[in-house]
Amino acid sequence: MRKIIILSFILVSTFVNAQAYKGKGDVKFQVGANIQKWGSGISVSNDFGVGENMSFGFVGSYLLNTNEEYGMPKFSDRFDIKARFNANISNVLKLNDKIDLYPGLDLGLRNFGAHLGGRYFFSDGFGLYSEVGFPLAKYDTNPTGYYYDLNNQFVLTIGTSFNL
Repeated sequence: MRKIIILSFILVSTFVNAQAYKGKGDVKFQVGANIQKWGSGISVSNDFGVGENMSFGFVGSYLLNTNEEYGMPKFSDRFDIKARFNANISNVLKLNDKIDLYPGLDLGLRNFGAHLGGRYFFSDGFGLYSEVGFPLAKYDTNPTGYYYDLNNQFVLTIGTSFNL
């Protein structure tokens, strides 16, 4: 019984110290599943804190499973990389320290878009995140085929987040 109480105390104390966004100098790394209408895949991103409520970073995604309606897509059709800017607003909204809510903008190989995400940290180094993204402006005004279907649509990403 004593071991269970001690273990419970240790686990609770690690959860209490979790902080989602620390401001300037904070570094996050995320790995998640990318889910969208024409395919699903993997997404990897990182964010670097540059101010109390600002961060920038990069995100890369690769679609592993795609709809083969137009034939088999090439690697270049499945891959996308974006630079992003986030406004980390949890402290402005006076949310719990374990939560990081961030709207942002991204500029990628395929489009200019926006995203809204949230992170919840269970400990100082580990948490879960979810993010939705959508294009605001496409580079091609009349895209067709995989260029349009795979890289210019609403995307949901869910996964794990780590403090580095």
